[in-house]
Amino acid sequence: MAEANVAARGASGAKNKVVADARQALDGLVADNQTLAVGGFGLCGIPEALIAALRDSGVKGLTVISNNAGVDGFGLGLLLETRQIKKMISSYVGENKEFERQYLSGELELEFNPQGTLAERLRAGGAGIPAFFTATGYGTVVAEGKETREFGGKHYVLETALIADVSLVKAWKADKAGNLVFRKTARNFNPACAMAGKVCIAEVEEVVEIGAIDPDHVHLPGIYVDRIVHNPTPEKRIEQRTVRGAK
Repeated sequence: MAEANVAARGASGAKNKVVADARQALDGLVADNQTLAVGGFGLCGIPEALIAALRDSGVKGLTVISNNAGVDGFGLGLLLETRQIKKMISSYVGENKEFERQYLSGELELEFNPQGTLAERLRAGGAGIPAFFTATGYGTVVAEGKETREFGGKHYVLETALIADVSLVKAWKADKAGNLVFRKTARNFNPACAMAGKVCIAEVEEVVEIGAIDPDHVHLPGIYVDRIVHNPTPEKRIEQRTVRGAK
């Protein structure tokens, strides 16, 4: 599965993958009822231009895999406001009142995951591993309806891999072949989301020529990236601004 994706991508070689804008980046790839993997942690490292373009595309019935769902009015919160998301596969959802309202009213489905489990499910999807056992969640609601087994006197829960139709990720720098460099904590879920997608679109702040990035500095090889959109001035909102009072 993952090997086939890599082989198909490898056929494109080192071509220029940069497209004109976020709308063009999504063109022909996104459709109703798809599963999308979206990078980010809170508002850190989210592909904000691609999310806005996804909203403007009007696609609906989406299942979105993401650590959380943005905030009201920004990030994935934009897609909740327009009712384009039917299901979230997430870990933390506490910063979005509209998410809470839709979930409690039965308008939005939620598949809740411990954070480490979500990361490993994405990693497994990208690595072609169909499922794995983890001790996390055993004996809780997280394990309900799932296979459990005992290894070495300890109980484990079977979790399945996650694979997305399209991945939307954010990186700091890319060369035109799609080799990516992430900046500090903005790396978070982005590499795992990229690898778990059948197709990956990367939003980046800086684009350089092929060969300008030292191979030892590449965080995600370009074979996992299909299109690049340049967004040199992202808004980068702060999720919860905290300042020290005057003394």
